[in-house]
Amino acid sequence: MGRLIVIEGLDGAGKRTLADLLSAQLGAAGATVARQAFPRYASDIHAELVRDALYGRLGDLGSSVHGIALLFALDRRDAAAELRAALREHDALLVDRYVASNAAYGAARLHQDAAGEFVAWVRALEIDRFDVPVPDHHLLLAPPRAVAAARAAHRERTEAGRERDAFESDAGLQQRTEDVYAQLASDSWLAPWTRLSGAVDAGALAARLLG
Repeated sequence: MGRLIVIEGLDGAGKRTLADLLSAQLGAAGATVARQAFPRYASDIHAELVRDALYGRLGDLGSSVHGIALLFALDRRDAAAELRAALREHDALLVDRYVASNAAYGAARLHQDAAGEFVAWVRALEIDRFDVPVPDHHLLLAPPRAVAAARAAHRERTEAGRERDAFESDAGLQQRTEDVYAQLASDSWLAPWTRLSGAVDAGALAARLLG
């Protein structure tokens, strides 16, 4: 059975770039690698509804913290069999955003911390009830907040269809989410966490994750 490695962090933190680097390094070490990213906007109706809600196209749904979180969770529930197949067939499965994203953003929207009821609710929903695969390791990308914000703004300017949604454009929410992520990492929520705040030695990190 392969290892489920989740990459978390704010918008603009560099999750996709790290996934590319790790995938290359793991492959160079002889490991087989599969990848997934959430939300699956292009292939899952629940994720598609989230996108519409976050751009204000579904009335007041976007204001419902638990409603949005449920749609995110249903996206992963729908993908659970595919994730398990990838873990059976590969040495590593790299996932860009997973259950911890739901916990961190929702708690931040409610002005709660990692010990609050919302994080516990997400765990009960996604892990206990929906039985999605549990991560083996989290990688938390934590560059300076200004760096992540600048990257997100640059992506909005230069990539078609990447306009920032209601979460991405809310600076206060992003800061609170960063704080909840730090608490989840400190608590080793669901699995061990590694916090990456500077330059990453992808080769050394890949070797440690396989070990």
